[in-house]
Amino acid sequence: MTTKKTNATEATTKQIEDAVEVGKKSVEQAMKASTKNYNQAVCMTKEQVEKASKAFFKSYDEATALNKDSIDAVVKASEVLTKGAEAFGKAYYGIAQSSAEASVEATKAMLGAKSAKEFVEIQAEFARTSFDNFLSESTRLSEMSVKVANDAAEPLTSRMNEVASRFSASA
Repeated sequence: MTTKKTNATEATTKQIEDAVEVGKKSVEQAMKASTKNYNQAVCMTKEQVEKASKAFFKSYDEATALNKDSIDAVVKASEVLTKGAEAFGKAYYGIAQSSAEASVEATKAMLGAKSAKEFVEIQAEFARTSFDNFLSESTRLSEMSVKVANDAAEPLTSRMNEVASRFSASA
C-alpha cells in the first residue's frame, strides 16, 4: 500500500509540478507580452511627442521669420517716410525762402514806385505771381506727398499680401 500511496503522491506531485510549470510559462508569456506592449506604447508616445515638438518648433520658427520680415517691412517704410518728410521739408523751406525773397523784392519795388498807379501795378503783378507760384508749388508738394505715401506703403502692402498668401495656402 505504501507503493500505491507513493505512486499516487508522485502522480499528484507530477500534476502539481506540471500545473506550476504551465502557470509559470503563462505568467512569463503574459509578462513578455505586457512588457512588449508597454515598450510599444512608450515608443509610440515618444514618437508622437517628437512629432508634436518638431511641428511646434517649425511653427515657432515660421512665426519668428514672419515677424522679422514684418518688422523689416515697417523699418523700410519708416525709412522711406523719413526721407520723404525730409525732402518735403526742404521743398517747403525752399518755397518759403523764395516767397520771402519775392516779397522783399516786391516791397522794395513798391517803395520805389513813382506814382500810385505804378504802386498798384507792382502790387497786382506780385499778387498774380505769388498766386501762380502758390498753385504750382502746392501741386508739386501734393504730388511729392502722394509719391512718398505710396512708396512708404509699398513694403507694408507687399508684406501684407505675402502674409495673406501664406495663410490662405496653409488653410
